[in-house]
Formats: sequence, structure tokens, C-alpha cells
Amino acid sequence: MADRNVKGNVNNAKASGSAANSYTINLDNFSKRLKMLYLHWSEFKNDLWGGSEVLSVATPPPSEDLRYLKSSALNIWLIGYEFPDTIMVFTKKQIHFLCSQKKVSLLEVVKKSAKDAVGIDVMMHVKAKNDEGTSLMDDIFGAVRAESQSDMPVVGHIAREAPEGNLLEMWDEKLKNGNFQLTDVTNGFSDLFAVKDATEITNVKKAAYLTSSVMKFFVVPKLEKIIDEEKTVTHSSLMDDTEKVILEPARIKVKLKADNIDICYPPIFQSGGVFDLKPSASSNDDNLFYDSTSVIICAIGSRYSSYCSNVARTFLIDPNSVQSKAYDVLLKAHDAAIAALKPGNKAGDVYLAAISVVEKEAPELAPNLTKSAGTGIGLEFRESGLGLNGKNDRLLKTGMIFNVSLGFQNVQTETKDPKTQKFSVLLADTVIIGESVPEVVTSTSSKAVKDVAYSFNEDGEEEEAPRKVKPVPNAAEAFSSKANLRSVNHEVSKEELRRQHQAALARRKNEETARRLAGGGSEGTNRGPVKPSGDIVAYKNVNDLPPPREFMIQVDQKNEAILLPIYGKMVPFHIATVKTVSSQQDTSRTCYIRIIFNVPGAPFAQNDPNLQKFPDSTYVKEVSFHSKDPRHISEVVQLIKTLRRQFSSRESEKAERATLVTQEKLQLTGAKFKPIRLSDLWIRPVFGGRGRKLSGTLEAHANGFRYATSRSDERVDVMFGNIKHAFFQPAEKEMITLLHFHLHNHIMVGNKKTKDVQFYVEVMDVVQTIGGGKRSAYDPDEIEEEQRERDRKNKINLDFQNFVNRVNDLWGQPQYKSFDLEFDQPLRELGFHGVPHKSSALIVPTSTCLVELIETPFVVITLNEIEIVNLERVGLGQKNFDMTVVFKDFKRDVMRIDSIPQSSLDGIKEWLDTTDLKYYESRLNLNWRQILKTITDDPEQFIEDGGWEFLNLEASDSDSDNSQESDQGYEPSDVQSESASEEEDDDSESLVESEDDEEDEDEEEDEEDEGKTWEELEREASNADREKGNESDSEEDRKRRKMKALGKSRPPERRPHGGSLPKKARFR
Repeated sequence: MADRNVKGNVNNAKASGSAANSYTINLDNFSKRLKMLYLHWSEFKNDLWGGSEVLSVATPPPSEDLRYLKSSALNIWLIGYEFPDTIMVFTKKQIHFLCSQKKVSLLEVVKKSAKDAVGIDVMMHVKAKNDEGTSLMDDIFGAVRAESQSDMPVVGHIAREAPEGNLLEMWDEKLKNGNFQLTDVTNGFSDLFAVKDATEITNVKKAAYLTSSVMKFFVVPKLEKIIDEEKTVTHSSLMDDTEKVILEPARIKVKLKADNIDICYPPIFQSGGVFDLKPSASSNDDNLFYDSTSVIICAIGSRYSSYCSNVARTFLIDPNSVQSKAYDVLLKAHDAAIAALKPGNKAGDVYLAAISVVEKEAPELAPNLTKSAGTGIGLEFRESGLGLNGKNDRLLKTGMIFNVSLGFQNVQTETKDPKTQKFSVLLADTVIIGESVPEVVTSTSSKAVKDVAYSFNEDGEEEEAPRKVKPVPNAAEAFSSKANLRSVNHEVSKEELRRQHQAALARRKNEETARRLAGGGSEGTNRGPVKPSGDIVAYKNVNDLPPPREFMIQVDQKNEAILLPIYGKMVPFHIATVKTVSSQQDTSRTCYIRIIFNVPGAPFAQNDPNLQKFPDSTYVKEVSFHSKDPRHISEVVQLIKTLRRQFSSRESEKAERATLVTQEKLQLTGAKFKPIRLSDLWIRPVFGGRGRKLSGTLEAHANGFRYATSRSDERVDVMFGNIKHAFFQPAEKEMITLLHFHLHNHIMVGNKKTKDVQFYVEVMDVVQTIGGGKRSAYDPDEIEEEQRERDRKNKINLDFQNFVNRVNDLWGQPQYKSFDLEFDQPLRELGFHGVPHKSSALIVPTSTCLVELIETPFVVITLNEIEIVNLERVGLGQKNFDMTVVFKDFKRDVMRIDSIPQSSLDGIKEWLDTTDLKYYESRLNLNWRQILKTITDDPEQFIEDGGWEFLNLEASDSDSDNSQESDQGYEPSDVQSESASEEEDDDSESLVESEDDEEDEDEEEDEEDEGKTWEELEREASNADREKGNESDSEEDRKRRKMKALGKSRPPERRPHGGSLPKKARFR
């Protein structure tokens, strides 16, 4: 990927030509690194530096070829720029520079720093334009011999770099013929560059951020669009487009200076069975191949301030089992290799960790594994001496940076297309060795299976299934049902596959429920009892009573008490003891005030702990006073009601807070790093208070979010560890763009306890047109207004998207991996309308939940908490049906979504099936509280009876028979009870009878007796009452019962022939 000549836009910040004057050298870095060079040289002179007394480094002339040289790396590392066509000679006492005048003028500033840092002199040798520099070279050699104490000084040079240009060729010839002993010092420079300082690490992180952002925000969407639209695109064109994005980072909203950016190598795209995992690979001119079971490999490398980073990803299109297994094993091996990058380990341990995973999980793939797990990376794309192969005994140190690259080459699999019979998989990330754990700085680009495996041809196997086996038609098939005649074979097979999958889910679900119930019942919540509030005390002693102003009712707001004049004394009562207060005025203008107190035995008072303390005491139930001053009575009533409301609100909030789980404290981001911020947001639930509502700002800090307005008391902290689900829903057909957090534990927003916190912006202003006249569709003002609304909506959605992307990047860092957080976005195309609470709303699935985030109260149903889903009132002729969600926690109430249009039924079934949720269908609404109580009371019997299969209509469909029997047994009577009549009415509303029921009833019409009038029925009922001993009933009672029966039922009509009652109206 690096050591090859490729024409490109190379920007190495070379200090040559007239531009040299525009560069400045960082003297602090120069001094620090020069000292590091001399200390390292002194310490490892005989080992890594080959016993050299002198170091000779010759940088070749500038070239348009993309290459990595140790001499150029030394220039950039030490001075900050590459100095082409320059010779540097380091001795123990001097540094010699042989270069042009313009370079010398730039290097003059380092003389003092070199003297101060290591006590050596910097000697400048200016080469004239037409001078070969031989005399200057002789001067340098003379200085070297004068300083050396041997006849053949040992000169270290970079042996692998061949001399280029007249100056370097002349220098190389004189060096070889000058009676010097030459030694290769490549290993010394490699070890010197291996451990990066803070500045170098920052540059690598910026390069890695750019690389992973290009992969995530350009390459992945680009590939998805190509495959989705079935476009024909070559690998080389993808390479060119990606390179342009790297060199222009503003196109993907990456705020890095383009002048400091370059590519490490031209981006690599491979597919169609032709793969090369070597670093020298390149993109060919073949078309991108993305048919079923195909594999696409993409590798990207970018540089920031000459420091490299790399990332490689493999994308699987409808993978088969061999490809899926290969990628899963590679993913585990890659993670194991990264985990082995710890200080003190050997470089070879990294590759051994990877190969041990492969040999354990898939030994048949071991021969296909790459021979190395990557190399060191920094100023060079591949740093020599830092290869991660099994033979490298080099010790790893904190601050080293590696390109961890691992893959399987040319794995064979059985497919129909020759281009997919051989495939390769590759993963690469840039990793920094930390003090305790390695940091993957390219983790923004996900390598999880769910993010790289695509299924664009989901129905392909289903379509092929009927073609594999061609059954012989028989007589039964000739007389197929109407349903079969109306359906095509594909639809029938799809429904059959879904039915088979649901049957398998039913078996698995019953086994899972049995294990859970056997292990201790349902997944209940561990909620402890609410602690009662403290004792109610208005005054601790008599001396605290306020002095009576007058002998009349007083309200002490400070101590939350009322003082009542009773028998000549002011008796205090705490406001908590007051139940109600009211007043009225008679005709003589005398006002009465009535105060009723809470006492034991009263409704809603049995749970009051203060009343339970003294059950045997005598309590005042109520008191009444009269007054001639209506104004005073009205004021007292108002004060008591206000005080009681304030006290109740405060106690309620206190009780709510007592049940809250203690949250960790928010750690604010330091001043050095600005928090991720989104401004001008509104919050739901809203803060309390009657003042004007204010918008606020949401900030992402080290361990959570903080939302605050300009008011000091309006602040909400949402900890990362408390977030269960995070959603981002941009405005499309809605009026708001929102971020929604569903939490594990409740928090307080103002004085409200909630598990759902939402931050939103209205994308459109409410506009009311004055005047009733219609405006033309071509009105320029109308068109301009619509365009402004679209621009505003797009800008708000983009701001939210950028915030979400940055937070997702933050959550991708290793310290947040345990939270497993990522913003989820609702899938609108799978949405359906329903009534979860009181109003109709659009219910939308996400990858992990079923949500409704616009109307309040919000709906957030976690899919992995669902036991089963029951679709109720499903039948012919019904326009709507209901959905009941039963949770694994049987103590939790079921969630009902009512009035879902029948047109959404197939889509909901398909979605439930693809998410592995078992669903049942019923024709009636079921009493789920009773059902769940029965299950929890006797779980063993529930399992013995087949678990949830009692809901399976296909196994047992007796609803219509039962309803028919109840209809036949119906006979109006004046003694019919009200409750029985109501139950029958409810059943008739939910019941949907079939055509078979109609036929059965028609057959039985002739067998019934002739109908009777209401008078005849009344006489029969009276006779029955007398026989049962109910003759004591009065005539009035019988008439009242008769009128009630008439109010609930219609008199029967006369039948022309048969004797049966008229049939009930059918729902068509």
C-alpha cells in the first residue's frame, strides 16, 4: 500500500524554493528531539546503531512519486519539514548541513537551540547552484577525521536508500572511497521513531479520524447506493472519488486543514474474486461486483502533517455460511490481536494471539491467514523492525502505534457464480498502545457484522425453493380454494415459510418461558416499599404558636398550619390533616365555612402512616364556622386550598424522589476540550412553573449529557450509564426534529418523575393567513415561504445529524464500549398507525424497539423484553384490529395498540417474523390480567397445557362454535340480570361470525318453537316466579324489571314461516 511509485497530489511540506521563507521551525520540538537522538545513539550505539561514530543522512531530490524514506522521516521528525537534496552529518560535537542557500537561511535558527540542548555546533555548508559540492564534501570529511580517533571512522548510513541526483551520487561515491567503515543504522532510526510523543499521537489521531470518517460517511453510503440502484462502477473510479474526498475533508464535514492532508496510498477497492491482501495492492479497472455471496474489500489510508493512519473493511453481500464463519473468526482474531497490544508484550505475541483464535474456531482457515498481523505506523506507512509476525521479539512500549491488519486470502466456497467461489476478507485498524488498554483510533468505522453484512436479495432463496422440487399435480390441486386461486405461488410460499418459522418460534418460546418460570417466575422488578414521610408537626411546643390577632380562623403559611377558634382557644391543625374546605352563603348574608379532616376509616386514608400511628385516638372529623364577613371567609378558603395544594405537590415530589436510583455525578469536560453542543432545544416533559418557557442547550460531557436553560433551576443531567435507548428522528412529515432518551431508571425533570426525556426543535413556524381569499400556487411569496421552510428543516436536520455523528464517535471509544450505546433511527417505511393511548399516532419500529415519539405519553417498547404479540379482532370484514404486547415480566401490564388498519396486518406480521417475535391471532379481545394471573399462579399447569399454544387458532378454533351456542341460548326475559345483559352485549361487539355459522343457524331455524310476544313471555316469567316462591314481589317490581328488559332488547319481530328469533346483523 505504500512502497510503490504512484503519481498523485503529494504535499509533503517541502522546505525548498521561495516557499522556504514562509516556514518556521518549532525550536522546542527540535531541541527535545535532538536530545532524544543523541541519548538514544549513545545508549544503543553498539546494538542498534552498529557502533557508528558518525551518522550520514542524505535526502534525495523532490519527486512526484509517493514514497516513504527514513531520511525524509528524520527531516520531518527533527525539523518539521522535508529538506530534499540535502546532506546531514551528525558527529559527537558537530552537525553539518550541506544544502542550498535558501535552506541554510531557514536552518540558521537551529544553531543556538542545538548548542543549548546538547552542546554541539551546527556547521552550514552552502552549495552554489552550479557547484557539484566536492570541496564542501571534503571539508565535512576532514572535520569527521579530525574528530575521530581511528584511521577508519565508522560511519552509519541508511543502506536501503539508493542515491538519487548528482549531489547524492557524488556523496555516496566519496563515502565509499574515503577509507570509511560503513554500517547500516536503519534499525536505530526505526527504534527512535517507534515511541511517539504527544504531538505525534495527536497528528495520528487526526489522520485516523479523517480516514475512518471517509470510510463511514462516504465509502459505505456510496457502496450502498451503487448496490441499491444497481449501478455499474469500476474500482478505479471509486478510488478516484474516495481520494478526492480525503484531500477535501470539508465534503464530509471534517474540520481539518486540507493543506496538512495527503493520502497514504491510493484507496483500494477489490471484488469479483480477484483479491490481493499485500500492502502493494491496487484498484483495477474491473467493475464492482455485488451479486449474491460476493465480497467487497476497501482499504483507505490518509496522512495528517505527514503522520499516517489506515483502515480496511470487508463488506459481505448475502453471505453464505462459509463467508459468515470466515468473517466471524477474523473479527475475533482481529480483536484478540488488538487486545495483545500491551506494554511489556512481545510484538510476536500479537500474531500468536490471532492465530490461536483461528486454530480454535476454524482450523481449516489457518493456512489462509496472512503471515503478519500488521506493522508499526507513523511517519512511514510501514516502520521497519516493527512487524507483527510470530518471530519478532521486540518489546512493545506505551506510545507505539500499529496498523493491525489481518485477513484470510483466497478461501474456497461452493457458489453458482465462478466470481464468488474464491473470496478474501480483510480488517485493518490504527491502534495506539496505552498504559493499560490499547486505543483503536479508527473505531468510528464499525466492523461489526450487522454493519458490514448486507442482505439485498432476501427473497432470492424463497423464489428458488419452489423451483428445486417440482411436485406432480394431483386431483386435490386441481380443485384449489379461492384463496389459492387469488394468490400467486410466490406469495403462498412466502406465507408458508412464515408459518413454518412461527411454528419454530413457538416451540422455542415455550421452552424459554418454561425455563424462566421454573427458575423463579417472571422477571419482576425489585421495587422496595416507598418510605413514608416524616411525622407531621406544625409546632413543636406551645410557645411557637403565633400570637392571636383576633379570635378568628388564621392561616400560618410559614408553619403550614391553620388555627381554629375552639372553646375560646386557638387550636392548630397541620394542613396535611385537612381533606376538604368549602364555604357557602345563605339569604341573610351569613357565611358558613366547613372543614373536613382526614380520619381513620375514611376512603383513601388507610394508607396514611400518620393516621395509623394512633388508631385508638379520637379524631375530629369536621368543623363548621359561621361569620358575618364573607370577604374573610372567602380569603380563608382560598388560602387553605392554596396551602394544601403546595404541601401536596411538595410531598408528592418528595415521595417520587425517594424512589429514585442514585445517579453518578456529571463530569464536566475540561476547558481544553469543548463539549459537543446542540443549542436552542426544547425539552419534554417540560419544567414546572408558570413563567415563560425558555429553550436550552444540550451538551455531551465526559460521562453524560447536560441540558440547561438560562434559569439556574432548570437543568437536567442524563448519564450515559442510565441511557437504555437513544433515538434520533429527523423531521419529514412531522413538525419537529428530536433526540429521545429512554432510561433504565427514573430521573426528575422539574417536579416530574420520568423514564423518557426528549429534546426537540420545531422545524416549521405556525403561520395563520389573514383573510379568506385563496392564494395562487404560483404566488412568488408563497413559493419563497415554502423554500424557506424547506431550508430551515434541512438545516435543523443537518445540525442534529452532525451532533448525533459526533456523539456516536464518542460512544465508540473504548471507555464507553460497556454502555453499548448508539443513536437508533426509526424505520418509517415499516411504520403503521394505531392508538396506543388516547389518540391515533404513527408507531414506528427501530432496530431494537417499537416507538412513538411525537404524541405524549411516549411509547418505547424494547423488543428483547417482549414475550409474545397477540393480534386481536382479526377476521373477515373487520376494518381495524388490535395489537397486544405481552412482556416477559408477567407482573407488568400488557401494552395495547388499538385500531390498527387492516391494511397494515401483513406488514406487521412480516416485521414480527423477521425480528423473531412470536405472534398469535385471535378474533376477540382477551382479558390479559386474568390470563397472566393464571399463569403466575400455576406455571406448571401452564407449561403442561402447551404454553402459549392455547392462542393458536389453527390448532383449536372453537370461538365461532361457542358464540353460536350462546346465540341459540339467548331468550329475552324480564328477569334477566343487568350484568348478564351487559356481558352479552360486549361479546356481540367483539365477535365476528363466519359464513359457516350462518349456514348452521339456517339449518336450525325450522327446529325452533314459534316465537312469543312480550306479554306471553311476561306471563311465563310470572308463573316461573310463583313456582320458585318469588310471589312476594310486587307488581311495581315486575313492571320495573320489564321496562329494564325492554330498554336493553328489541321486541322480536313476527316471522313469516319459522319460529326462530331473527338473526343478528353480520359484520361484513
